[in-house]
Amino acid sequence: MAYTTIKKPSDYFNTNLYTANGSGKTISGMDFQPDFVWTKNRDNASYIPALVDAVRGGTKKLFSNNTDAEATDANAITAFNSDGYTFGSSGSFNFGTDDYVNWCWKANGAGSANTDGSISSTVSANTTSGFSVGTFSGNATTGATVGHGLGVAPSMFIVKKTSGAGDWYCYHSGIGATKFIKLNDTAASATNALWNNTAPTSSVFSMDSNSAVNGSGESYVFYAFANIQGFSKFGSYVGNGSTDGTFVYTGFKPAFVMHKRIDSTSEWFMFDNKRLGYNSENYRLMANLSNAEADAGEYDLLSNGFKIGITSGNVNGSGASYIYMAFAEQPLVGDNPCTAR
Repeated sequence: MAYTTIKKPSDYFNTNLYTANGSGKTISGMDFQPDFVWTKNRDNASYIPALVDAVRGGTKKLFSNNTDAEATDANAITAFNSDGYTFGSSGSFNFGTDDYVNWCWKANGAGSANTDGSISSTVSANTTSGFSVGTFSGNATTGATVGHGLGVAPSMFIVKKTSGAGDWYCYHSGIGATKFIKLNDTAASATNALWNNTAPTSSVFSMDSNSAVNGSGESYVFYAFANIQGFSKFGSYVGNGSTDGTFVYTGFKPAFVMHKRIDSTSEWFMFDNKRLGYNSENYRLMANLSNAEADAGEYDLLSNGFKIGITSGNVNGSGASYIYMAFAEQPLVGDNPCTAR
């Protein structure tokens, strides 16, 4: 069996916790320059989850719980540093003395031109960790393609209009190319030809002419993710409706998990190994809400996956279907295996 080449997952993904000072702050000591930062105030529901990346620039914010166009905030991330990032007094990152969580991914800097698709894109891709962020301008053409730079087919990608209001449209291998699901919404997956009914390839993803993802002259950002053994996993599971809940095997100890019910309404639940960080008191946030964090009830991050020990239909309904994305704290196998938890 071929094991992952990523011996230290924190070289490519990490979660940062800090207390705001209301003025300016530098997060340092990371093992990489973060090129995508997803931030959330843990205490105050007035500050909604914001996303910033190095391709669009650190002062350009989007919000995963709404449809707003890109907003400019001079006090958001003012520098992406070799071992972290610097931000100012932006409420998205630094309100009062509130507690924050930032989830950070390494891509490949500010990006470069990609002409693999029929639409040219600017892409920052890390082929080792299977993550890329890119921007493009739509052409309203059915069958248009955009290069993602991963070198393997992504298992999940998210497209958001930045030049105007628009939902966050997600492709996930667990629902296939004939459907989409929205990151900013509770709705179940829906059948639509948004992805031109075509699975992504090792070089491009496809779209139809829908202005949601491919309006003429409109600007868009995408985040693309591939399965990397021992580091990332994008899959599905079926709930069992039991307090001795569903176990989902990932092949690593998760550092971050996000999941969503796809056959009915539910929130997008987000967990990580830093916020409280011990079983079964792991705290949850919602990607599609401006909620403060709360105890999930029974949610275990284990050495080889995660287990949900509550009967809620949002996360573990009997016979209900869910998709998830997960990133590793430690691989289960290879040169740096995790230990039982």
